[in-house]
Amino acid sequence: MRSIWTGAIGFGLVNIPIKLYSATESARLDLDMLDKRDHARIHYSRINAETRKEVAWADIVKGFKYDDDYVVLEDEDFEKASPEKSKTIAIEEFTEEAEIDPAFYDTPYYIEPAKGGERAYALLRAALQDTGKVAVGRFVMRSRENLCLLRPSGSMLVLMKLRFAEEIRDTGELKLPSEKTDIKTAELKMAESLIAQLTPKKFDIGKYKDNYDAELMKLIEAKAKGKKVKTVKPKAKTAKTVDLMEQLKASLGHKKAS
Repeated sequence: MRSIWTGAIGFGLVNIPIKLYSATESARLDLDMLDKRDHARIHYSRINAETRKEVAWADIVKGFKYDDDYVVLEDEDFEKASPEKSKTIAIEEFTEEAEIDPAFYDTPYYIEPAKGGERAYALLRAALQDTGKVAVGRFVMRSRENLCLLRPSGSMLVLMKLRFAEEIRDTGELKLPSEKTDIKTAELKMAESLIAQLTPKKFDIGKYKDNYDAELMKLIEAKAKGKKVKTVKPKAKTAKTVDLMEQLKASLGHKKAS
């Protein structure tokens, strides 16, 4: 793996040099955009809006429209805006992980200690494990300030990039049933029984595989061999009754799919 960011974790006056690595990678099939007339690949070009000519990456800069002109920003300008955050993940507070709604979670990264930071890294990891807390901080990466959460995971510290509160859409316009909606005791117990039936002794997320790409690959191979692929429309599962209690009873009668 190649690190995507190097800097340090600021833990009080303790400075922990670290490297960040992407924790995820795409597992999707690599599909190309083609011209349907001759199957030639489609390329995207960077076109100057005035001259209509293609612009090389080396000649592209970032700018902000201010009044009727653009203010061009260089790489060093982003660091000048907040130099202390450009190379430091500044821990600002600690909290219980349950206090942070999963809706705020964005992208996970692995944290590795850089040379000289091993003991301080281990210290922060142990302190988080013992207290059951997570660290919340901010840092700058790719010209943007990021909110983040640091938590231990086995022998490693993981950074979870978080969304800022202003990025979460307001739910006021949604039409939701009131929390005072009358729920019958028997229905609630039946729903809880269904939850218990579908709860394994130990949850294993590794058993869930992305089967769609595998099925799509079978279709691609069939079409490559000139075979016709039949479309089988899935049958929607519909309850035979509108009675909620009867639907729950029928659900409990079904065996859990493996």
